[in-house]
Amino acid sequence: MDLRKQISAFMKDESGLSTVEIILILVVLIALVLIFKDEMIEIVEDIFKNINKRIDKI
Repeated sequence: MDLRKQISAFMKDESGLSTVEIILILVVLIALVLIFKDEMIEIVEDIFKNINKRIDKI
């Protein structure tokens, strides 16, 4: 089977997630990360501050 037939068969295959669906999911995830980047950084910093405080108590 030559490469063109393999690519054509791959593009026509509808089982599982399609490439377009995967790309759309990635775009949404990247958009969420960009929108909430500052909030996520703040949450992670607070978590590490709390961890450091509790380590001192142990």
